[in-house]
Amino acid sequence: MRRLYLAAIVYAAAGLAGGLAYREVTHARDFTGYTQLAVLHTHLLTLGLIVMLIVLALDATLGISGSRSFSWFFTTYNAGLVITAAALTWHGLLQVFGQEAGPAIAGIAGLGHILLTIGIGCLLAAINKPLRERIASTREA
Repeated sequence: MRRLYLAAIVYAAAGLAGGLAYREVTHARDFTGYTQLAVLHTHLLTLGLIVMLIVLALDATLGISGSRSFSWFFTTYNAGLVITAAALTWHGLLQVFGQEAGPAIAGIAGLGHILLTIGIGCLLAAINKPLRERIASTREA
């Protein structure tokens, strides 16, 4: 549970820093168009902070952090979110500086999204057994 809490703190700080970076970079360059930097902080705060807090609550009630599926979730989900955030940052900075973003950025972002999807699947697998056990024990009582 401590890892989830620490991850939530890191994502909160990264999300706030992403919002600040968006504001400062676009202001310094007098940029008024759309940029991927605009959604960086919301991605980090929602997919990072909020998801980690929800999973922390699930772990507190179901005890999912001891399973192998949970370890896979934590690793793949966080790797996917870091890769996705890096691609958003890279793409957004290129947009602000007026440069073309090549297909490599889309490919890297796609890889991040694939890892996020695998992580969510692993989380659902980690929840399955403890949830079934909780339901069965409730029926017996």
